[in-house]
Amino acid sequence: MVPRGPGRKISVLGIAGDLEQLQGCPVIVETGKFVVGTSGKGTYEITREVEGMVRASGVSDGTVTVFVKHTSASLVIMENADPSARRDLEEYFERLVPEDTPYFIHTMEGPDDMPSHIRMALTRTSEVIPVTDGRMALGTWQGIFLFEHRRARHSRSIVVSVVGR
Repeated sequence: MVPRGPGRKISVLGIAGDLEQLQGCPVIVETGKFVVGTSGKGTYEITREVEGMVRASGVSDGTVTVFVKHTSASLVIMENADPSARRDLEEYFERLVPEDTPYFIHTMEGPDDMPSHIRMALTRTSEVIPVTDGRMALGTWQGIFLFEHRRARHSRSIVVSVVGR
């Protein structure tokens, strides 16, 4: 319940202010989507696409949620300056969840089928990033990446929702 009456203070998403000022502040909600074509396993940077959607939304302060609509791909925030960091991540997952594991039952789509689902479950299908001054509050070397876990080419659907004022 929101406090009522003159002089009441509240905090919404970490933004403190007078209730009277916040009641007249419209919330912007913009949702869009795009597709990333992959050429097999690896990381694919999508930071620019998401930045463009944040900018187009007109949101100055809020959050952006990025979601991948698949069970064999995921999202990671990772270093975007040196590609060897991403290659090390990819190699780590190859060793952590190897293909052709004899006890996997779910292999109808091939030996990379179940490992791709496990790799997705160990990472994330969504990321939430603060938006301040109309820009994502990513660190200097941070980028948003689609992490493809399958060997074959795929078209991956990404949904982006920007919420704020």
